[in-house]
Amino acid sequence: MPAALAITCDDWTAADLRALARSGRDAAWTTRLLAIALVLEGEDRGAAGRAVGVDRQTVRDWVVRYNAAGPA
Repeated sequence: MPAALAITCDDWTAADLRALARSGRDAAWTTRLLAIALVLEGEDRGAAGRAVGVDRQTVRDWVVRYNAAGPA
């Protein structure tokens, strides 16, 4: 089994991302933040993806983007 993809951007907690998602007006951005918050809370990518309605590869891509640029 491949190693889990780690979140290396530790500037934000899961609670911070959830609060930021509540303030957002863009549904896609909010969905990305909620999926990343789930991963930060210990969910695997598949479970996080199912919770927000995307596949695990999409969550992986979002984690890579988040690691590079944060929630922007």
